[in-house]
Formats: sequence, C-alpha cells, structure tokens
Amino acid sequence: MTKPVAFLLPGQGSQYPQMAAGLYRSEPVFTDAVDEIVALLGKDGELVRADWLTEAPARPSVPIDHVTRSQVLLFIVDYALSRQIMSWGIEPTILLGHSAGELVAAALSGIFELPDAVALLWDRVQRLADAPPGGMLAVAAKPGQVEPYLRDGVVIGIVNSPSQLVLAGPQAPLEEIAAALTAAGRTCRAVPATAAFHSPGLAPLAGEAVPLIDKLGPRPPRIPVHSGYTTRRLTAEEVADPRLWAAHPVEPVLFWPALETLLAEQDYRLVEAGPGQRLATVARRHPAVARGGSEVFAAAPARPSGPEADRAALRSLAEALLG
Repeated sequence: MTKPVAFLLPGQGSQYPQMAAGLYRSEPVFTDAVDEIVALLGKDGELVRADWLTEAPARPSVPIDHVTRSQVLLFIVDYALSRQIMSWGIEPTILLGHSAGELVAAALSGIFELPDAVALLWDRVQRLADAPPGGMLAVAAKPGQVEPYLRDGVVIGIVNSPSQLVLAGPQAPLEEIAAALTAAGRTCRAVPATAAFHSPGLAPLAGEAVPLIDKLGPRPPRIPVHSGYTTRRLTAEEVADPRLWAAHPVEPVLFWPALETLLAEQDYRLVEAGPGQRLATVARRHPAVARGGSEVFAAAPARPSGPEADRAALRSLAEALLG
C-alpha cells in the first residue's frame, strides 16, 4: 500500500537568493502560482519578484534576509512548489509547516483563502519590519545545555532536533551568549534574520494582527494541519482562534516534537515542498525514517546550485513520487 504524503513547508532560515527561480517560466503551474501571489500584492509583489529574479553580480533593491523579502519569498516558493507537486496528482493528507511555513499550510488547507493569506502575510511582514533589532543563533545542543546561558530576553526560539536548536533575542546579549557557548565548546552559527523571531520581544507587534485575522475569519481546513507550534493537529477551536495565528512570530517552533507526534501516527512519504533540504535533512535522522518506515523527499537541491539544478531536483522528485 502506498504511504500517504505529508508536505513539510520550510520557513525563516531556509531562504537564499534566487531560490527555485530556475522553475519560473519553465514550469507553468509553478509560474502561475508565483504570478497569482505577485498580482495579489500589486506593485509590492512586482518589486519582490524583481528582487527574487535578480542575478549576481547585480544586487536586489532589498536584501533576501530582510523580512519583507525572506518571508514573502518563502511563502511564494513553498506555495508554488506545493501547487506544482499537487498538479501531478499527489495530494497531501496532512501539512506540517516550520515557522512561516505554517501560514503556507493554512493557505493550502483552505483555513485562509489565498488572497486572505497573502493579506495576512503582508500585514505581518510590515509589522515585523519595524521590530526591534534582534537576531537568531543556531546551536548544536540540547535545551537543558543552553538554558543556564539564557538571559536578557534571549530564549529558545526553535527546536529542530534533539540536539539542534535556535536561540532568539536582542542582538547584544545574543552575541555575548554565542561567545560564551563557543568558549564552552558548543558549535554556533548565526541564522539569517533581521529580528528575533519566535521570542517574546515581538509580542506587541504580533498582537496588533488579531483584529485583521478575526475579520478574515479562519475556516475549517480541507487538509489537516499538524502544527509546528502545538506539535499536533490543530483542532477546530484552535483554527478559529485569531490569537493562535497572530502569535506565530512570538511562539517557539517545536519542529522535532511535531515531527515525532506526526510519525507516531503512521508512516508517511515526507516531501519538503520549499527551498533547500533543511527539513528533509532533519527528518532523515528520525528513527521512523532510519528504520525504513517513513520516507523523505525534497523538491529542491540541498544547496543553491543554479537554474538547471532546480529543474533537475523537481524532475527527480516527480520520478520518485510517480514512478
């Protein structure tokens, strides 16, 4: 029996210049999905698309790591790749988003119709563009090993695996904590971000989105969403609560715990429908995958490799899923 498909939808930190741009104009379904979102954003969308398609050595008008580019383009690429895969007759039975990827899951599932999801996305990034300066730091450690170092608003913002997490908080104390962890022998790496996503410092900005979300009116999902925030399938009450969606930039992302509860249900074909293979790499370490039960696939190259690599990765995915 063929295993059901779960889409993994990456978020902040997975972005890179021209991610999946090799599919634009060469894959009609992908292209139409990109253009639909660009049209919904109007002139702002045209600027985002132009920056996305800018080739080196030319520079985009706004850097890829700025929130008005990273999160918008991640939404666009995740959504367009998902639509491309679904056009092959591959229907996901469940969606698991990571950080900003959960809003893509909400759009694919019908919790928000695409125009409403795009309106919420743009409102969110405009607010976050005014966030206090902050940063994010990936650390190879378990939560208990970093907790003694946390202070001054720095928190564990993301748990990607049992021994890989991301700290978030104001820049100055984050840099001091990074130095202390490095001196203690911990491997640390800055995550591309212009704000301290998934930390309490963003709470005032996030809370301002509640009236808009209440007006948009989240609907029951056509495809279940397995939340990276609650670590389980969203209930009807949770889906309908505007505060849950408004809190995304503030609440910690618990990707590994969410993956564990998902794979405890049954075996899946896990498909990372977004740029890079960060989530696929993590998922391949899960015991359910290591023992050969669940399988992992990716729609994009593991690292930026140019337009032909984008197209080759998509062809390989089609062969793996349809063959």
